[in-house]
Amino acid sequence: MPYQLYYWPEIQGRGEFVRLALEQAGADYVDVARGEGDDLPGLMHFLKDKSVGEPPFAPPYLKAGDLLIGQTANILLFLSDRHGLAPAEEAGRLWTHQLQLTIADLVVEVHDTHHPIGSGLYYEDQKPEAKRRAADFLAHRLPKFLGYFEQVLARNPAGDAHMVGDSVTTADLSMFQMIAGLRYAFPKAMARAERKHPLLVALHDRVAALPRIKAYLDSPRRIPFNPMGIFRHYHELDP
Repeated sequence: MPYQLYYWPEIQGRGEFVRLALEQAGADYVDVARGEGDDLPGLMHFLKDKSVGEPPFAPPYLKAGDLLIGQTANILLFLSDRHGLAPAEEAGRLWTHQLQLTIADLVVEVHDTHHPIGSGLYYEDQKPEAKRRAADFLAHRLPKFLGYFEQVLARNPAGDAHMVGDSVTTADLSMFQMIAGLRYAFPKAMARAERKHPLLVALHDRVAALPRIKAYLDSPRRIPFNPMGIFRHYHELDP
């Protein structure tokens, strides 16, 4: 049976990290809320139905046979083991997962630039706080994260073409998505930052050129970044 991916249909969001792994793996999957009939009730079933014994907290989650797996990094850990998107040895798998968790930390900080007070409020209800949060993020947090990931590439014993080992892992795919999303949200800041991080730029370009990823990016399955996702562009936050 194909995998069933459950995520909100109108945004890339955290579900996109999972989609990239599924696409690179050549896996057979159904994007449930985007499929025929746009099964949003099916997505909500696992969140609301009390018969679900181990409910996920929020999308994305992946149905794989009898398994229901939540949390982006956890799903990617599962897929990497099944589809060779992490090294076979334990140390390499754990290192890949560790990088994925650090990427998840960065995702939260990006989100909080436009929603620093609360996710339940509109951006317009927290614009002054968002401007302060984004300024601090761009001045301090983004350089720290990008500098760290640049060093990960530079220190990889197998060479700087990949985050881990000498082949594509979920960490590479997710870093591609981070760079793409940051370029959309903060084009001016990223134009400045990328001059200091050539290895990350090169990694982004290599992933984008992978045959399966390129085919996905060129397809209607890859919806554009938009003002409802994690990565949002507000010109006042990117001076």
